[in-house]
Amino acid sequence: MTAPSPDIPLRFFTVGDHSLPRILFLHGFLGSGGDWLPIARLLENRYCCILVDLPGHGEACTPAAVADEGFFMQTVEALAAGLRRQVDGPCALVGYSMGGRIALALALRHPEMFTSAVIISSSPGLRTEEERRQRRLHDDRLAAELEHDPDGFLERWYRLPLFETLAAHPAFPAIFESRRIADPRAIAASLRFLGTGSQPPLWDELAGNRLPIMFFAGEKDAKFVEIGRQMVNLCPGSTLEIFHGCGHTLHVEERARFVERLSLFINTQKLS
Repeated sequence: MTAPSPDIPLRFFTVGDHSLPRILFLHGFLGSGGDWLPIARLLENRYCCILVDLPGHGEACTPAAVADEGFFMQTVEALAAGLRRQVDGPCALVGYSMGGRIALALALRHPEMFTSAVIISSSPGLRTEEERRQRRLHDDRLAAELEHDPDGFLERWYRLPLFETLAAHPAFPAIFESRRIADPRAIAASLRFLGTGSQPPLWDELAGNRLPIMFFAGEKDAKFVEIGRQMVNLCPGSTLEIFHGCGHTLHVEERARFVERLSLFINTQKLS
């Protein structure tokens, strides 16, 4: 375990033998590195899975006072620095939703550190400053709700259409309980400073991509299916796979298929 920067708290932990090819996994908003444990357990005989608690989540709490408008890219750079201390060669990269946006920035800014990337239900950010401004205002209102009434926030969050298929999944009750917020201020800070409105747009950087990238989206997650199609059109070396019958959390809803498709993709690339 390591915290690469006193200002950007991160917690790294691994599942699997360190001599095996490595995969870095980044979780989504409200989650933690532990979200990936069921998948890591399925992969641990073939890969060393590096799981991370991102700022404000799990054991990587973020005091609101340290966050600023550059926090998103500071987090990207802190992850790159921390990963260099963890491994001595390139690895595969997987990120979901918030973690997918961070993973995409990592892949575009530090391609030499990775052999391939899988980006799940995610985007390169918002194209215009006005869109980002409006999103920051929206996220700030949500963050205030979260700080005032964390249990109510969770109830409302998982009633969003985005999570309709997850809410119908047998795993949902356990997932919901795992989301009980221990530190509302830390989660609120992550929403404000790692949210889409605070992310520098990456659309113009896609054309310079140097990595094999697979974008995954759930068939019922229409917004991210369309974003995936737009990204593939702009991003050399990328493909889009749509998971039939799934929504935003396709890696939970179809875990076995996700592991199969992930393994097939990264096995076609050279892993260290």
